[in-house]
Amino acid sequence: MTRSLALMAGIAGAAGALGLTTLVRPALARRALGLPEGEAATYALRIAGMMLFALGLFLGGFAAVFTLAGGVA
Repeated sequence: MTRSLALMAGIAGAAGALGLTTLVRPALARRALGLPEGEAATYALRIAGMMLFALGLFLGGFAAVFTLAGGVA
């Protein structure tokens, strides 16, 4: 595994974990970011969490397919 592929897989794991945490526990993320309580903040954090989780799936998928295909970077 090349350094860039390992970096992509690491970013995918971190983005996926952070996104899933934000999606499932928006109150935790709201307190960490210092946002006010409210329905709008919760809704926005759930959207942001899903986008980060999708980024993790996207990058992780590309890293896995590249590795399985035997690609050399």
